[in-house]
Amino acid sequence: MAMTGRAKSGPLQGIAPLRIALTATLILFGLWIVSGFVPALLWAVIIAIAIDPLYVQAEERWPGGARSSLLPAAVTLAVALLVVIPIGIGITQAAREAYDLGAWINAARTHGLPAPQWLYHLPAGSRAAVQWWQANLATPEAASLRFEQLSGASLIAHTRLIGSSLVHRSVIFAFTLIALFFLLRDRAAIIAQSRRAGALIFGPAGDRIGRQAVRSVRGTIDGLVLVGIGEGVAMALVYVLLDVPHPLLLGTATAIAAMIPFGAALMFGIAALLLLGKGAVGGAVAVMVIGLVVVGIADHFVRPILIGSATRLPFLWVLIGILGGVETLGLLGLFVGPATMAVLVMLWREFLQPPDVAGEVRGRDGE
Repeated sequence: MAMTGRAKSGPLQGIAPLRIALTATLILFGLWIVSGFVPALLWAVIIAIAIDPLYVQAEERWPGGARSSLLPAAVTLAVALLVVIPIGIGITQAAREAYDLGAWINAARTHGLPAPQWLYHLPAGSRAAVQWWQANLATPEAASLRFEQLSGASLIAHTRLIGSSLVHRSVIFAFTLIALFFLLRDRAAIIAQSRRAGALIFGPAGDRIGRQAVRSVRGTIDGLVLVGIGEGVAMALVYVLLDVPHPLLLGTATAIAAMIPFGAALMFGIAALLLLGKGAVGGAVAVMVIGLVVVGIADHFVRPILIGSATRLPFLWVLIGILGGVETLGLLGLFVGPATMAVLVMLWREFLQPPDVAGEVRGRDGE
């Protein structure tokens, strides 16, 4: 009987490792196939998490018969319009600016650009700045040589690069909307499957890890997007009061740049340069001072409270997650990075806690 048992189990001994290897191969092959669409899927998940509380409220008020497809389609369309309309306005304004810039370059090539008066009144480096301007921009010949790189084959190459990038991002955005529609339509089933998968992979901690990841994404959105919009609105008002050229467009750009910590400094630095170009030295100084105050309050007080309380991370690790995520994944890393760090730190803390303390934490998180 023992020999019979061994004989029966012998051919089956290699099946389990073979099954694991085959499953791993299929998973890797599937990830390789969908790798180009992973950013779109991640964006769809982030947007779905961000709008989920509002979507649940809309779902409760929506007529039951039309809830399955019409509500997800309406919400997806609203998200698309929130993105497309500002971009369309920005592209229209940029096209106008490009025309004005072209006219300015042609005038510079024809007549040269005399040094502005504010260069002569700089507190330091005035002589060197004036000499550089006169050598590079003051005469038609020097200006033509300096602006030559903006025309010809180089400009065509840059235009093609920008065009291909826009096409690629448009495709990613389209698939993001498609994925968002199905995430909203099948929300209940996806949540149930995710909880089941988390329990199988992480055990009892799976549900808490999922909740922590969701809280981290929402906290990061509040701390980055909402605070960035607030910085943009505040600086737009400053641009209007100080007569900065194109204050609304520059305020929108400031709001987008402010989503990255300390990124708004670049935009109000550009605003200060525009004011310097008009000879408004006092306005340029005021923009820099007010901008530094706004960024200091937002990045050192408001953001740590919003993001840190949601992710349960010290702001240093939040900052590492944001900047590391941006370096690795681009704009997507703004939201993926802090959520990943929050989950890893949560797992690390649970690993270090004694069993009785871990049980108490699990009980509090389950409430």
